[in-house]
Amino acid sequence: MNKIITSLMVLSLSFLSAEEVYATFHVEAEKSADLAFSASGIVNAVKVDVGSVVKKGQTLVRLENSDTRSMLNIAKANLKTAQVSANYAQKEYKRQSQVKHLLDASAFDKFAQNRDVNYATVSQLKANVKYQEILLKKTSLYAPFNGIIYEKLVEVGDVVSGQMIRTILKIQSAHDVKLIVSFDEKYWDKVKKGATFKYKLTGSDKNYEGKISKVYPSIDSQTHKLKAEVKAKNIKVGLFGTGTIVTE
Repeated sequence: MNKIITSLMVLSLSFLSAEEVYATFHVEAEKSADLAFSASGIVNAVKVDVGSVVKKGQTLVRLENSDTRSMLNIAKANLKTAQVSANYAQKEYKRQSQVKHLLDASAFDKFAQNRDVNYATVSQLKANVKYQEILLKKTSLYAPFNGIIYEKLVEVGDVVSGQMIRTILKIQSAHDVKLIVSFDEKYWDKVKKGATFKYKLTGSDKNYEGKISKVYPSIDSQTHKLKAEVKAKNIKVGLFGTGTIVTE
């Protein structure tokens, strides 16, 4: 009996020590990005529109790149030719190594030098192939994460310049959002990560609940408010609401 009374007293004290802090919030996407080309060229394909749901790595926009593809093909062909020569030079070097004792030292050195020159050429051409592949990749714009396109500022035929980078697409996470919660600065030492946040969206009577995932380290000197974040899903970005943070 005494144990039950003690437990009830502890529970009562915990309720008394708990405090509900009024807070407002707005909804932002968990991830968002403004996308632009670092290369220059003419847009020849736009594969998405506003509202398109995309996967990480998916091609979104492509520039005209026939010249870049040609340079890559030439680089690959040159590399293939050089590899054939390098293989031949290596075989010849091994063959001459077997009769090295019959050769003049300077004559044998020429086979070694020829092998090394061919290897160096192959190495340089491999680097050129990689460089051309990078240039080709830059002619396409890819989704940096799974998300949804919420603004499109490009059309086929537009000219883009890597020297004057401009945003052509805006993307945000499709389902994952965060509530940017704002509350009075006087609670700076009471609101902690992990605290429960009970809230409603403006215009709705539905009750939601989440956990504080992050408390910002500084206070806004103009509003005297402190901010925190709460992770959520499938809530429209841009909505507002109010709630209470339950502190311990």
